[in-house]
Amino acid sequence: MSHEVFFPLPVPMTVAEVAALSGAHLTAPSEADVEAFGARRITGVGTLETAGPNELAFCDTFLFSEMLGATRAGAVITSDRFARKAPEGLPVLVSPRPAAAFLAITRRMFPSALRPLPIFGQEGVAPGAQVHPRARLEDGVTVDPGAVIGPGAEIGAGTVVCAGAIVGPNVRIGRDCAIGPGASVIHAFLGNGVIIHGGARIGSDGFGYQPSPAGHQKVPQIGRVVIQDNAEIGANTTIDRGALTDTVIGEGTKIDNLVQIAHNVVIGRHCIVVSQTGISGSTTLGDFVMLGGQVGVVGHVTIGTGAQIAASSNVKGDVPPGVRWGGSPAKPVREWFREVTTLKRLAAASARRGEKEEDGEGPEE
Repeated sequence: MSHEVFFPLPVPMTVAEVAALSGAHLTAPSEADVEAFGARRITGVGTLETAGPNELAFCDTFLFSEMLGATRAGAVITSDRFARKAPEGLPVLVSPRPAAAFLAITRRMFPSALRPLPIFGQEGVAPGAQVHPRARLEDGVTVDPGAVIGPGAEIGAGTVVCAGAIVGPNVRIGRDCAIGPGASVIHAFLGNGVIIHGGARIGSDGFGYQPSPAGHQKVPQIGRVVIQDNAEIGANTTIDRGALTDTVIGEGTKIDNLVQIAHNVVIGRHCIVVSQTGISGSTTLGDFVMLGGQVGVVGHVTIGTGAQIAASSNVKGDVPPGVRWGGSPAKPVREWFREVTTLKRLAAASARRGEKEEDGEGPEE
């Protein structure tokens, strides 16, 4: 399947232009070959297995290095350690960081793949969109059919509100944002460059109840959600508004699909939160924290700046800055690995004793 099915064909680039943009060094047997290689046209990207003679591929691990010798790509970006495995006559661009160099090219070729696009394909407010007369939209805002924008909402230039999305009353959305299909943004302030993918729920009320003899009494959630510049929220992720204070997502933080973030959570700048993670109320994450998939974090704890939590871990207490923890309950990874290894040894020893007893080799009674 080719990229042009859903994304516009990129403007072709020469291999020399690819080298200049990516910072990679074009290698060839001779100066004449450098000139000939540099003039080749690149019209797309692909993997080592799928790339055709006009497409760019990359290789940066031993796992894929054996495929390099058989690739049909028009050019390849790789590191110096793998360059010798490339087929003869293939333009090789050498970079100390091949994945980053390849990313620079794909971002240039396919900018429309970086955020949700208008579903209707029309600029401005499309027929069928419901924009309240008291909403304020700067010039250059695109609103798809079926989107609803409430009274007092303010949306900055270059922002796209896709079909079926809801922007609630008095919500503030900055410039160059994207609100994906079917997403809802209520009780929230968004900075510039924020991406909200389809189906996300921003600003719903937090889960707060007070038990009583008459049943569970709902606690009003009167806070907000604040999402700072260039944050990205994945599809079907939920971010609850605060109870009394704000739920905050820091600048540049990237949150995967299907994540639950409860009321009053504060997430720092440039964090990564992977799919199916749940963060309970009033938890604080410092800057550059990374949470693997399916991590569970109890409420009212602090995870320090730069800490990393392994997938499927359960955080039940404060985590110091700059550490790597894992397990349930989460602990330093070396301690966790020692516990796992010890349990495996004990289980293996127990299994061997059981086998001996079944074979009649156990002690006589």
